[in-house]
Amino acid sequence: MITLRQLEFALAVAKHKHFKRAAEECNISQSALSLGIAELEKQLDTQIFERNNKQVLITPIGEAILERALRVFSEVNDLTTLAHSHQSPLAYPMTIGIIPTIAPYLLPKVLPSLKKIHPNFELSVIEKQTERLIEQVRYGQIDTAIIALPYVVEGLHIFEFWAEDFFAIFPKGDEHSKLQRIDSDELSKSNLLLLNHGHCLTDHVLSVCAMSKSDFKTAFADASLNTIIQMALAGIGTTLVPKMALDQIPEESVTALPISEKGPHRRLAFITRLNYARVNDVKILSEIFNQVLSQANR
Repeated sequence: MITLRQLEFALAVAKHKHFKRAAEECNISQSALSLGIAELEKQLDTQIFERNNKQVLITPIGEAILERALRVFSEVNDLTTLAHSHQSPLAYPMTIGIIPTIAPYLLPKVLPSLKKIHPNFELSVIEKQTERLIEQVRYGQIDTAIIALPYVVEGLHIFEFWAEDFFAIFPKGDEHSKLQRIDSDELSKSNLLLLNHGHCLTDHVLSVCAMSKSDFKTAFADASLNTIIQMALAGIGTTLVPKMALDQIPEESVTALPISEKGPHRRLAFITRLNYARVNDVKILSEIFNQVLSQANR
């Protein structure tokens, strides 16, 4: 009989196109994963993957099988959620994914209030980049995720709850600290420090400022936004930060300049599956987050 674990193995191989990385994600040995895939193909009497020493390819029938497997896997993951959907709001544990350029600035603002309003709510948080979070929401591996828009999200619920602008930061005493605001032309001359491509914050900054990847010289593949901020405060260059991050930067050491380009520069939203049984809980969370942030910005 086909098992959910076998489907999980197949979906992991399809995602990574690599048996070793798929095995690492599934927390098993590569040989155990290969045996699981072989047993699945035997049960189906068809080949899902073509593999050799250099690459893994998905067969045409494999594409159709994996598409159905993804739906099955997602539906099964939602069974427990559905069983508890009749309970009171936020009565059942939830796992939320959040991108790293939002989590450290948003969570300290909203979680204390959320705890007061729903003291028994059990929340687990994971941090990953947007593409990975969307994937985990689709697979049913997490309940919902908070991402920054604009971002292409098809076939998912989107509940926007906040919008904000970017600010350029400079050390106190920097020549730019005399300005009232700064535009993209000036930013392009200021050694703009950004996270590596793949971070949606970088994509949003480039879009807002009508800049291309070639317009800045320095990108940091594995750094956090906090690291980039410290580099800027050391006078190495400047970076753009979302408004909600400003209160975590020592005011006496920084000049934060609004940028001239029209905002809001990014919008925050919860996403979840269209068939997610507790979609009302996600709506409630988005409303609470909006209320808390609105009060904090009065």
